[in-house]
Amino acid sequence: MLPIYTPPFTPGFTGQIGPTEILIIVLIALLLFGPKKLPELAKAAGEAVRVFREESRKITEEDTAALKAIQKEASKSSGVSDEELKKLAKILGVETENKSRDELVNEIVEKAKKQGLI
Repeated sequence: MLPIYTPPFTPGFTGQIGPTEILIIVLIALLLFGPKKLPELAKAAGEAVRVFREESRKITEEDTAALKAIQKEASKSSGVSDEELKKLAKILGVETENKSRDELVNEIVEKAKKQGLI
């Protein structure tokens, strides 16, 4: 029977923080800053996180609004009205009900390619 290899035990940081480590960190912070300063630090950290989340949300909303404006402008500048698009779909035999403009355009392009029109 062959011996089973077991790696030697290497004490040190394994990448996980358990309750003991958290307790040690809290005790060190208590010793460094004192019991009066610790709640102020926690409040400041909470405020910083709140401001960060709020600003992140604002940036995301601005990006979303800008993207929607660009998409709206692109659909206007395509030069084809919804009525013309529906007429073209009817000529090519593409169903138009319950489809967005983008879905309709994609299906019209696919159908036109299959028929060798483009």
